[in-house]
Amino acid sequence: MSHCPRCHQLVDPQAVNCPHCQYQLKAFGHPGIPLYRSTGEESLCETCLYHEDDTCNFPQRPFAKECTLYHNRSEPLILSPIRPQQTISVIIRTWVQQNMVWVIFLGLIIISVLLTVL
Repeated sequence: MSHCPRCHQLVDPQAVNCPHCQYQLKAFGHPGIPLYRSTGEESLCETCLYHEDDTCNFPQRPFAKECTLYHNRSEPLILSPIRPQQTISVIIRTWVQQNMVWVIFLGLIIISVLLTVL
């Protein structure tokens, strides 16, 4: 459980608004997307990575006090986890486990072809 920044009551992490004071916690209609707010008089754009590289398309830019697109430029932007090198046997074993139905189907076809030839 998280706390409401306005009334400090316990709030469900998926709540869009605080049930106690109706303070907006998340982007409307998107409970999985956090709503970032500036803490003082400065706008979020001043420290946002997307404002810095000019990829932001938010209409309130550069004076946005609330934003769902915000990413602090001092924090790293993680695109995807780095996976270690895998051997061919691990890749084949993983593929077979994920596609077991097709492996069985292919096996049945091979067996039926062998039975018709013999």
